[in-house]
Amino acid sequence: MIRIVVVISMLVGLFSLGPSTIGWTADGKSSRLTIVSPIQGAVIKGDSVQVQYKLSKSTDATHIHCYVDGEYQRAFAGVVKGLTRGTHEIKLVAASHNHDSLGAEAVVTIEVE
Repeated sequence: MIRIVVVISMLVGLFSLGPSTIGWTADGKSSRLTIVSPIQGAVIKGDSVQVQYKLSKSTDATHIHCYVDGEYQRAFAGVVKGLTRGTHEIKLVAASHNHDSLGAEAVVTIEVE
C-alpha cells in the first residue's frame, strides 16, 4: 500500500511540472553551436586562424557573430586575422536575422606563436 502511494505521489509530481520537462525533445527555437577547429589550447603559427564551426540553425538562428578577446570581428568570414603573439579567446555566438544574440555560444582559447 505504501508503494502505491509513493508511486502515485511521484507521478503527480512529474505531471505537475508540465509536459515540457518530460522526455528529450528539443525546443524548435534552440540552436547548438560548436567550434570544430581550432581545438582548445591549439598553438597557432602566424597571425591568422581559420575557425570552423557547426551551427544547427533554428527558426531564429541564421548566422554567427565572432569575438576575439571580447572584441566583435566585423565581416567575419571564417578566418580571424591580425592575431598578435600570446593567448587569445575566440567566441562564436548564434545570432538572428536582426543580429540579436540567441544564447547559443562556443568558446576556444588558443596560443599564437
